Order: sequence, then structure tokens, then C-alpha cells
Amino acid sequence: MRYQLLVALGLSLVAPSLAVAAPAPSPALAKALEDNRRSETNRARDAYRHPAETLAFFEVAPGQTVVEYYPGGGWYTEILAPMLKGNGRYVAMPPASERGLNAAKAMLDRNKDWFGTVEVVPFSPTEASTFPAGTADRVLTFRNVHNLIMAGDGVAAKAFADFYAALKPGGILGVVDHRLPEEMDSAKEKESGYLKRSTIIRLASAAGFKLAGESPVNANPKDTHDWAKGVWTLPPTLSLGEVDRAKYQAIGESDRMTLKFVKPAS
Repeated sequence: MRYQLLVALGLSLVAPSLAVAAPAPSPALAKALEDNRRSETNRARDAYRHPAETLAFFEVAPGQTVVEYYPGGGWYTEILAPMLKGNGRYVAMPPASERGLNAAKAMLDRNKDWFGTVEVVPFSPTEASTFPAGTADRVLTFRNVHNLIMAGDGVAAKAFADFYAALKPGGILGVVDHRLPEEMDSAKEKESGYLKRSTIIRLASAAGFKLAGESPVNANPKDTHDWAKGVWTLPPTLSLGEVDRAKYQAIGESDRMTLKFVKPAS
């Protein structure tokens, strides 16, 4: 309740030193967001995912090398790749499974005229990363750490170690994921899609990252975090189909953490 009240009042639970204001989005980011090749379905999710504010908070800008772990259907790819086209480098890092690689390659091939040249560097939980160490300016992952946790804590630890290795000193890891309140049962992290803030900070800290800031931009106080089908009960998945569909659509997408970590410069 305290969290919900604070969010409703526009306040943040984070310490003042971590509540870092985001810079204004770059013109290139604004142009990518306004591109009419983005589908109406994807545009409708901007109200829940706040891409301009989120990417500005992660200090993403043209000229950078940006790695996105598990781009999935390409919701953020269609913003990031065009923004960096001709002035930067977008790298997709899907899981090394046949399904993950095929999905990423199909999505990228389908949009190659729009996205330009995009590299694919798969993530393997057992093999050494093939991404050149210390060359990325940003590593971003949106609603994917819970998948790593559900695959086993060792998989998540390996992923964060790979993220750390990929980044230049001073580089930023940006994480958005479904927030599980700290007082709720941690067992829910293995099945609900929700994660505790402390879990993500533990994984990042163990890899060597320092928490540099966090933002309430993707918080949703309407989300009670205790749905029958976990986070997938809510949009866009709506796992219960037509059951209480209007109710879940009124709630919107999940309550999310937006955490910024930095790889120390020395």
C-alpha cells in the first residue's frame, strides 16, 4: 500500500541519490518513435512502456554500440535499430537456442530495409560469449531477467557476467522487469514472471555492477502482483482470454522496475 500511495502521488521509493533525472530524448530517438512503420499495436504500448523516457534514462544516444539481450518480437528493436542506423551499432543478443535464434533472425530479415545492418550475437548459458569484450556502450534488457531466473539462477548469473564483460568501463546496463514487492513470497519469482528489486540488484552486484539510478517511469500502482497466470494475466498476453478481459485491460501492463547499473571506470 505504501508503494502504491507513493506512486499515485508521483513520488519514488528510491533514495534521492538514486532518483536520477533522465536527459531529454535525442532528435534521433524522437524520429524513430514517430516512424509510421511502427505498427499501431506497438505504438499503443508506448503508454505503458514509455520508450522515450526509458531510453533517455538509460542515456542511449546515436553513435553508441547498443546490445539488446533477447529482442523477442522486436518491440524495442524497431526503435533502437533505426535510431542507430548509419550512426552507431545495434546488436541483437537472443538466446542461443534454435527457437531464439530463428525468431531473432526472422524478425531482423523481415525489417532489414528499415533496420539496416544488424549483428546477431547469441547468448549461451554454457559457452563463452563471442561478443568482443569491453566494446559496448549500453546493454539493455526489457522484461527478460525473469526468464533467466526461471531457467536457473546460474543462467542469470552467467548472463550478467556476459553483460559486464561486453561493456566498456563506464558503460551502462539498463534493466526493465516486472516488479515483485519485497514483502511477497520469493517463490513467485520462479513462476509468476515478477522479480524482486533486490534479486536484480544482487545479480548485477555479483557481476561487478554498481546501481547508478532507478526511475518509477514504468511503475503501475494498479497491478497487485498476484494474478492467476502471473504477469501474463495482464496485457499484452491476456492469458485468461476473454475472462475478465476488460478488467485486465483497464489495469494495463505490469508494474515494472527501471534500473540503471554502471560498470565502474576502474
